[in-house]
Amino acid sequence: MPVRAEPSDKAELVTELVFGECYSVVLVQGAWQQIRITADDYVGWMDGKQHTPVSADYLAAWKAQDHPRSLDLVQMVSDATTRVPVIIGSRLPFFDGMTLRLGEQQLFYNGAATNPQNGHGPHGDLDKRLALLLKVGQLHLKAPYVWGGKSLFGIDCSGLMQQLYGLVGVQLPRDARQQVELGHTVHFVTQARPGDLAFFDNAEGRIIHVGMVLEDQRILHASGEVRIDPLDHNGIFRRDRQKYSHTLRLIRRVL
Repeated sequence: MPVRAEPSDKAELVTELVFGECYSVVLVQGAWQQIRITADDYVGWMDGKQHTPVSADYLAAWKAQDHPRSLDLVQMVSDATTRVPVIIGSRLPFFDGMTLRLGEQQLFYNGAATNPQNGHGPHGDLDKRLALLLKVGQLHLKAPYVWGGKSLFGIDCSGLMQQLYGLVGVQLPRDARQQVELGHTVHFVTQARPGDLAFFDNAEGRIIHVGMVLEDQRILHASGEVRIDPLDHNGIFRRDRQKYSHTLRLIRRVL
């Protein structure tokens, strides 16, 4: 669901709400609602027609735990009268292996999902978490770049990182300039390991891009599409264009 910079369908897309996320309504302006997304405190505007209210008790319980996430590219949650498509990386609130709870509604989910209590959470085995990150990252290859997007059908660089790391219990902020504050610095590209985050800046020194380091000095990132390119101390090298597309600023380890 689109979240926009201003209360208008013509306004810039700043992020998206993916199935299972919660938010609080900050302000109502006509048919539009300014919201604050619970997971990352991001603020934007949504069309009130897309609002699904939940109770304060539900929100408190939602915030108190890390929920499983869908691992199928596209799957359905359903009950006798409802079928809702969900994409990979969607939260499955209070999922017990068969049903989830969305407000007061019980819905069935019959697909693959992460298990935060069994290796995929923030305290799980590092190798297992990295393997999941790399596997799901590969599934996003060729997904088109969309500014503000967070889905397989349109995603930006920081949205891709936020979705991927959420699968292994790491809640990243929404934007690259915020994500760079997490973890600790890896000083040399040759010391980077798979799962590290690489950040890139512009001529003014502003962080404008982020990607995930892979083996053999490669990087997974969203630039035109989700792609894998070589990475060295200068930045990202596009072999198809025979030039650097992004200038490396620093690498941070968040796992």
